[in-house]
Amino acid sequence: MPSWLIGQAAHRAQTLVSEALAQEGMRRQHFTVLTSLSEQGEASQAALGRRLWIDRSDLHAIVGELEREGLIARVRDPADRRRNVVTITSAGKSTLKRLDTLIDRAQREFVGPLTASERRELIQLLERLIRGRPIG
Repeated sequence: MPSWLIGQAAHRAQTLVSEALAQEGMRRQHFTVLTSLSEQGEASQAALGRRLWIDRSDLHAIVGELEREGLIARVRDPADRRRNVVTITSAGKSTLKRLDTLIDRAQREFVGPLTASERRELIQLLERLIRGRPIG
């Protein structure tokens, strides 16, 4: 069944990515927060949670872990002293670069059995499935 095969492939891909992140002591949500702060800029903790669809209490724990590692900082918002703004630090940016390299390696391992042409075709087919467009 195609749905079962896609699920198995997704599980393998997630395992490879999780193992890659674990090499740096990170989890997928750590990577997601760092990437969001790097690409979309600083945000209040509440806005960051909404942006990433992460539960408030889960995000609080993730932010605390990343802050203890010096990868992000919580600072008072100068426009509203009642809230904190979360920002990525230079150490966070360095870590994110290493994580990107590890994840790229995991992605290459995942699609390694395919030729370059097959990889492009796989991506096109998966994108079509996600959009729900019929073939042809």
